[in-house]
Amino acid sequence: MTDPGMASARAEPIPLEQYFSGRDPLSRELFDVVRSAIESIGPATMRVTRSQVAFRRRRAFAWTWLPGQYLRGDVAPLVLTIALPLRDASARWKEVVEPRPGRFTHHLELRSVADVDGQVLAWLREAWGQAG
Repeated sequence: MTDPGMASARAEPIPLEQYFSGRDPLSRELFDVVRSAIESIGPATMRVTRSQVAFRRRRAFAWTWLPGQYLRGDVAPLVLTIALPLRDASARWKEVVEPRPGRFTHHLELRSVADVDGQVLAWLREAWGQAG
């Protein structure tokens, strides 16, 4: 994967309802839980495009996207991507990439509301703080 922040900076914004239109209702439920978690940390701007929903401060720090837009088969209803300055070693990550030095994007498949737990909140808090 590339850095999701680069694609969202160029894409045209769309309404949130359009993004989730015709999708698995669990995808929207999971998104709402992620958005609430981010809002509990502090203010962030949300930008919705056809490919993802990005959360940012000075820099983007978290994205949600629907893997069913790109993949077939048994896919998670929602993926949460978090930008961290270091590679986190948790086995929960589906994939971790370093699109540029010192910026690691961590991809987490979300299949239930319980997946957005204290550990995810801690990762989001760290990313939010780094996005300054």
